[in-house]
Amino acid sequence: MVHTRVTIGSLVLKNPVLVASGTFGYGDECADLVDVNRLGGVITKSLSLKPREGNPPVRIVETTGGMLNSIGLANIGVEKFIVAKLPYLQTLQTCVIVNIAGSTIDEYCMVLSRLDEQDGIHGYEINVSCPNVKEGGLSFGTNCDMVAEITRRLRLLTKKTLIVKLTPNVTHVSEFARAAAGAGADAVSLINTLVGMAVDLKRRAPVLSTTTGGLSGPAIKPVALAKVYEVARAVTIPVIGIGGIVSPEDAIEFLLVGASAVEVGTANFVDPAAGVKIAEGIERYCEENNIGAVTDLIGSLNVAQTTSVIDSWL
Repeated sequence: MVHTRVTIGSLVLKNPVLVASGTFGYGDECADLVDVNRLGGVITKSLSLKPREGNPPVRIVETTGGMLNSIGLANIGVEKFIVAKLPYLQTLQTCVIVNIAGSTIDEYCMVLSRLDEQDGIHGYEINVSCPNVKEGGLSFGTNCDMVAEITRRLRLLTKKTLIVKLTPNVTHVSEFARAAAGAGADAVSLINTLVGMAVDLKRRAPVLSTTTGGLSGPAIKPVALAKVYEVARAVTIPVIGIGGIVSPEDAIEFLLVGASAVEVGTANFVDPAAGVKIAEGIERYCEENNIGAVTDLIGSLNVAQTTSVIDSWL
């Protein structure tokens, strides 16, 4: 029997597979398509204090090996979430993590404080890395001092697991991971999307209404692996790997480079059951290779005879 549980802060996940924010709605949208309780956990769509309409269309574009999105953190706001979405999430037999976004540090704090009054929420993922909004988001995530300040302020407001979601759109993401860890984060998750662009040749204009958006999907996996490898060597808190995971093999690669868990994102648009299938595939891999626990995979990459440019950054 393979032990599939992993620990992130105070959370004990039944398996290391979560669904990424923004790719699984608030969980209830996929309830008829997949047994959500077979996931290690659900991370909700980002929540802000007030409802947000997001960016105008066009805001999703398919690309080679991935997709661009410029949703702009469209969401129903924290109060409607508590009334309309949280009751379903409270029935789940798996971990529920709410992703929080904001335009100011005070907004992050108000959203978390309101949520922390509710039952059925086990942790928070703090989005400081969205490239699709004009204020907040990426502007916070590319400033180490801001990442530390947001984390510090939120840490004072909750005892629940606090995960900071980092952007890859910086020179050395490990510096931001250290800032979050030093300010009290229980874990970091990465990578969020890479800044990308698509062009309409007929109109000679950008396809997205915002010109650029966030690139996700298999195309970004090599970048994501390198960033997770970098961060896992820089901090002692757990790292959650994100980026182009569509198969059990992809997820296992992230575990080997140091991730304690993974988030499945773009793959959910193709198959809402992708996360469950990936979790089952990880367990099957362990069985076939006589590995007793998923935790034995974490950070077990053999790099003794190799060197990387990353070594010079740490």
